[in-house]
Amino acid sequence: MAQKGRKSKSTALKILEGNPGKRQLNTNEPKPVNKAPKCPSWLDAEAKKEWRRLTKQLENLRLLTNVDMAAFAGYCQAYARWKEAEEFISKHGTIVKTPSGYWQQVPQVSIAQTYLKIMNKFCEQFGLTPSARSRIVSEVSRQDATDPMELILLSGGKKSV
Repeated sequence: MAQKGRKSKSTALKILEGNPGKRQLNTNEPKPVNKAPKCPSWLDAEAKKEWRRLTKQLENLRLLTNVDMAAFAGYCQAYARWKEAEEFISKHGTIVKTPSGYWQQVPQVSIAQTYLKIMNKFCEQFGLTPSARSRIVSEVSRQDATDPMELILLSGGKKSV
């Protein structure tokens, strides 16, 4: 049976966002080791490039762990296929004249749109969009703050300088 309502977020993501709903956090949630998974050999070459580009950054933010391999591989593969379709469109255009004389949209347009939707869903899960990042308060960013006023604001008004 399908779950009703909004899809729940992980406790780690709620903590990074500052627990905006102020609901009790799940202290029994599994906490996988903070280590990025190894890049799967079956990914396309372009997907492997995207994997290498993002894994270290996501691992440092504690948003990518070893158990996230399939989801992150899905994002990277969708990225590679989206890019391939976009490159085709850039080279050949979005419409073509059929043998019967009608103008028709090339299939790569809908392929690109489909993979962009898939990518965006994965991006939200991993905090890869500006709106997803705006809800995250990372401990890394707290440590990087050097301005005393910024430190006070980040600590919620408690003086920690």
